Amino acid sequence: MSDTAIRVEGLSKRYRIGKGERYGYKALRDTLTDALYAPWRAARAVVRGSETSPSDAESTLWALKDVSFEVKHGEVVGLIGRNGAGKSTLLKILSRITEPTEGQARIRGRVGSLLEVGTGFHPELTGRENIYLNGAILGMRKGEIERKFDEIVAFAEVEKFMDTPVKRYSSGMFVRLAFAVAAHLEPEVLLVDEVLAVGDAQFQQKCLGKMDEVSRAGRTVLLVSHNMAAIESLCKRAILLDSGYLRMFSSAAEVVSAHLFRPADTRDLLSTANERTGSGKARVCSISYRDRARRTINTVRCGDYLRIEIEYALFAPLIAPVFRMTLYSNRGVPVANFDSEASGVVRAASSTRSRVICEVDSLNLSPGRYHLNVGIGDAVGLVDHVVQQAPLTIEVSDFLGSGKLPAPQAGLVVFRPRWGFEELGGPLC
Repeated sequence: MSDTAIRVEGLSKRYRIGKGERYGYKALRDTLTDALYAPWRAARAVVRGSETSPSDAESTLWALKDVSFEVKHGEVVGLIGRNGAGKSTLLKILSRITEPTEGQARIRGRVGSLLEVGTGFHPELTGRENIYLNGAILGMRKGEIERKFDEIVAFAEVEKFMDTPVKRYSSGMFVRLAFAVAAHLEPEVLLVDEVLAVGDAQFQQKCLGKMDEVSRAGRTVLLVSHNMAAIESLCKRAILLDSGYLRMFSSAAEVVSAHLFRPADTRDLLSTANERTGSGKARVCSISYRDRARRTINTVRCGDYLRIEIEYALFAPLIAPVFRMTLYSNRGVPVANFDSEASGVVRAASSTRSRVICEVDSLNLSPGRYHLNVGIGDAVGLVDHVVQQAPLTIEVSDFLGSGKLPAPQAGLVVFRPRWGFEELGGPLC
């Protein structure tokens, strides 16, 4: 017996993109007319040497293109990539929700899917009825479902609402029950799409723990997530999709690194930036972030090293130049300031083209999106100042080395505290 749980061979999926009235609503007479004239149009296209017109080619999108891989029984494999990379399309094909345009996908064993909140749930049925419905879809007997029923309800924490139609559930209740059903009804293969993006931090931790438990029980899991720490924690291997193509299938650490270290350059944005102030004796030309290997990045994990490089052009002499950079949260709150003068760094600016380098050994900021304001000044006054440049994403990480993920609302700054405990006698407080 083969030990392969999922085999994908040359998988491609093409979607047709609607263009104006052409793919809009059609009456019956329009459909019949199209069918009548279709052979004539096809013959004319062949005579012209093309089976597909240029407009047809322009109105299609390949969500997946020639994707092939294998996943072994009992593996937990991460699936990562930017939005629109084809992750959800791949899971829908594996779940038999949509058909591939080319290639094939084979799965050995029962498949449980959690692709979107409420997928596979009937809104008019109660939570109790949907549990039995999903179990039946998975091919389980009533007795099997009943043995797992109490565990599912306890995990989802919706005991009071089991006899309420799920259309009246909040999104949090919905996803808790959906995940509980998918994880507890013992499918051989579990497909999970961004379940960690919904729900509170406590529920996300429960999901992580349950997926770890499922994997240790020998079941196969294919997990889509933008939480890179979860991918590295749960998965030994990971797949990187980019614009529908499989770019990498290797160890989770290597794939996450390749995904995070993406090039970013602000040169073009700064050349057209209008919201800048100062005397103009110098001008910021580019801002870039780099890792220890000097690779250009725009994403860094919490607590990691960061190198900021500022290139500027000098049009007139500067007297005791000062360089200041301030990181702002996506809500406009200043959270970190880097000031050459406050650091005791003095440099005379004489070259017409120069670079300022600022290195931070541990960027102790909570996960989120940030941007940079950059200013150049001298003894006379402000020389150049640009705002809301160089977006930076800080990813979650095992910052404390405990294997625990920090709560998303823990604050903007994180620390590595030292803990101690002492036994005290005497009366109670």
